[in-house]
Amino acid sequence: MSHGHLLLIYAVLAIVALIVLIARYRLNPFISVTLVSVGLALLAGMPAPEILPAYEQGVGKTLGHIALIVALGTMLGKMMAESGGAERIARTLIARFGTGNVHWAMMLIAFCIGLPIFFEVGFVLLIPIVLNVARRTGVPLLLVGLPMVAGLSVVHGLVPPHPAAMLAVHAYGADVGRTVFYALLVGLPTAALAGPVFARVVAPRVALPAHNPMEAALLDEGHSRIPDEQLPGFGITIATVLLPVALMLLGGWADQIATPGSPLNHGLRFIGHSVVALLLATLLSFVTLGLMRGFNREQILKFSQECLAPTAAITLLVGAGGGLNGILVHTGVASQIIDLSRQFQLSPLLMGWTMAALMRIATGSATVAMTTASGIVAPIAAALGYPHPELLVLATGAGSVVLSHVNDGGFWLVKEYFNMSVAQTFKTWTVLETLISVTALALVAALAAVL
Repeated sequence: MSHGHLLLIYAVLAIVALIVLIARYRLNPFISVTLVSVGLALLAGMPAPEILPAYEQGVGKTLGHIALIVALGTMLGKMMAESGGAERIARTLIARFGTGNVHWAMMLIAFCIGLPIFFEVGFVLLIPIVLNVARRTGVPLLLVGLPMVAGLSVVHGLVPPHPAAMLAVHAYGADVGRTVFYALLVGLPTAALAGPVFARVVAPRVALPAHNPMEAALLDEGHSRIPDEQLPGFGITIATVLLPVALMLLGGWADQIATPGSPLNHGLRFIGHSVVALLLATLLSFVTLGLMRGFNREQILKFSQECLAPTAAITLLVGAGGGLNGILVHTGVASQIIDLSRQFQLSPLLMGWTMAALMRIATGSATVAMTTASGIVAPIAAALGYPHPELLVLATGAGSVVLSHVNDGGFWLVKEYFNMSVAQTFKTWTVLETLISVTALALVAALAAVL
C-alpha cells in the first residue's frame, strides 16, 4: 500500500478516534481534538519538532478571525437581549408570520442577511433572535435554528456577492448576473428543503437539555413580560443589527464605488472588513440599545464583560479544529485527496463538486474548498470548452458545504450554541449540510440538462 493511501487511512482513523473519545468516553472536546491531531501527525511520520508549530499555526490562523467575530457578535447579541431588542424582533416575526411559520421566517432572514458575510458572522448576529423566538413561541429550538443555519450555509456556498462564490466566479470566468440568477433558482428550494422541511422532520427526534448556557447568557427572561411600547423600536433594532451587513456590502462594492487604490477605496474596504463592521455595530448598540434605553456606562461595561465567559469553550473548540486542519495540510492528507480525485474521469460539473467535497472533508473550510477546487478545475473546464461556467460555480459551491464534521469550526459553533451532543450535531447539522450539497448538485445538474 502506498504512503498516500496510508495517509488517508490514518486520517479516517483519526476522525473515528475523535468521535469515540468525545461521544463514548466523554473526554473534553478541546483535549480530544488536540490529542488526535498530535496522534495523526505522529502516525503520518511528521518530525516531532514540527508537530506543535503546525498545530499552533492552524489554531492561530483560525482564531485570528473567529475569536474576534464570536466576541464582538456576542456583545452585540447581549445588548440586543438586555435592551429588549431581541424580544422586539421576536414579537414582530411572530406577529407577521405566525407561530406555525417562524421557521420559514428565520430561513428567509438568514438567506438575506448572509449574502455579504461569512457564516460565522451571520450566526452570531442571528442566534439571539433564534433563541428568543424559540423561547417566546415554545417552538423547539432546532425547528427555529436549523432553518437559520440552512439559509446562511446556502448563501455562503452558492450566492454572489459572498466572497467564496465571487472567487469562484472569477476563476471560472463566469458572468456575475447569471450566476446570481441561477444561484437563486437553486439556492431557495435547497434552503427550504434543508431548512424548514428537514427541521420539521428531525427536531422531534432530538431531545435537547432543558438548560442551555448560551440562552441564559444571551437572553433576559424579564423582557417577555414588558409591554410593547416599552421595548425598543423594530426599526432602530434592525438598523443596528444590519449595520455590519451594510458595511460589508460597501466593502464588497469598493471597486465599483471608488477607483481601486484610492483613499476612498481603501476606506470602504477597511470599514467593510467583518471585524471592523462588527466593531462599529457593537459600538452603535452601546448607544442605540444601551444609553438610549437608559443604561449607564457601568451597566454596559458589565454586559459586555459577562457575556464573554460562555464563549470561551466555543472559541477553544473552533481553534482546536483549526489546529487539526493545520495537521491535515502539513501531513499531506489534503494533497493526497486532490491527487485521488484527479484519477477519476468526471465531467467538469462533477469534478468541481467532487474536488470541493474532498477538500471540504479534509480541511473543514468551505471557503478553502471552493477556492482550491475552482482553481484546479477552471483550466480543465476551459480546455474542454465547458459552456456554462456559472453552473460550475454552483456545483463547486455545493461540494464545498458537504459533510461538515469535527474539523469544521461551524460544527462546534452549532453544537455549543444549540447545546447538543456530538452525536446530535452529526444527526442535525452534518446531515443538513450534506442535504444542501446533494440537493444543490441535483438542481444544478437539472439546470445543465435544460440549458
